Amino acid sequence: MRLTKFTDLALRVTMRLAVAEQGASLTTRQVAEAMAIPYTHTAKAIARLQRLGVVEARRGRGGGLELTGTGRKASLGWLVRELEGEEEVVACEGETPCPLRAACRLRGALRGAQQAFYASLDPLTVDDLVASPTGPILLTLR
Repeated sequence: MRLTKFTDLALRVTMRLAVAEQGASLTTRQVAEAMAIPYTHTAKAIARLQRLGVVEARRGRGGGLELTGTGRKASLGWLVRELEGEEEVVACEGETPCPLRAACRLRGALRGAQQAFYASLDPLTVDDLVASPTGPILLTLR
């Protein structure tokens, strides 16, 4: 299974925020520059992470971005599901529906593989992702 670029970006932003020092609020621009991601893409990812309750963003003087407790402890499987949406691996419907859709075994097999993929991510949290050696490397990105 392949994740969308948006999900990849949002996960990397989340990881960077997870290693920020307590009280050191980063701006969207700082995160974008550190992760070598376009600012507009970073802003969209942060907006989505905010809606999910993973990131808190404060405006104005003393504002910035901070990973929430929910974001730090949430299941990686849950987060990826939320970012990816409920799309199936294959699209059997659409402009030209697949002629096999009524009796196809491929769709079910791929759905099972997708569920197994997410299940393998369920035990992991963002804190797990930023454990050494990843966390220290993330801190060197400026």
